[in-house]
Amino acid sequence: MGPVSAGLDPAFAGRRAALLDLDGTLVDSEPANQAAYRSYFMARGWDLDPEVLREFAGRRGAEVFAQLPGPWAGEDTTTLVEGVLAHLDHDAHPLRPIPGAAELIRRLDAAGILVALVTSAGRAWADHAVGDVLGVREHFAALVTAEATPTGKPDPAPYLAGADALGVAPSDAVALEDTVPGLRSALDARVGLVIGISTGASRQTLLDGGAHRVVAGPAQLLRP
Repeated sequence: MGPVSAGLDPAFAGRRAALLDLDGTLVDSEPANQAAYRSYFMARGWDLDPEVLREFAGRRGAEVFAQLPGPWAGEDTTTLVEGVLAHLDHDAHPLRPIPGAAELIRRLDAAGILVALVTSAGRAWADHAVGDVLGVREHFAALVTAEATPTGKPDPAPYLAGADALGVAPSDAVALEDTVPGLRSALDARVGLVIGISTGASRQTLLDGGAHRVVAGPAQLLRP
């Protein structure tokens, strides 16, 4: 079954693989993540500009803490991330699938397109999101999580690892990303088609970040 007959956007025609970001692309987790950072910063007595929070979107928290100047300078980055995670409240901000995400993954698999998750999140979070929240774990050929590569997005290592796990050239793949660091990672890995998902960042921000195309969400990549 080809992509079009499987009910997919023609952009997937001729592609062997789909490399999919998780947070903000497949699941609506950013409200919970941002609230956790705000709560942790308040608990530490850090009154920070909201722009600081945006620096953490799509990236490994430990790497942002290590690279971004702030009141945490000199502190252990792993301990800082653990502090943020302790403030996650999924009762107040439940994790929900982004409309169309699960169906897109099912149709990609049905069309014979290999699917890999490429996320800055850890393995436990990824397993929960694709298994319990989306219910599509069996449709993924590979999960590339924070533990898989020494550096995270915007470095190309995660997307290179995703393509390698599927046994395809990055140029034969499509990537879906909702943040500029994620776009940069996919573009620098030479992924053939990089589609921005404007669930958080604006369409123009994603285009300026290098996206070849921008859609509002996964549902816009489905066809009747």
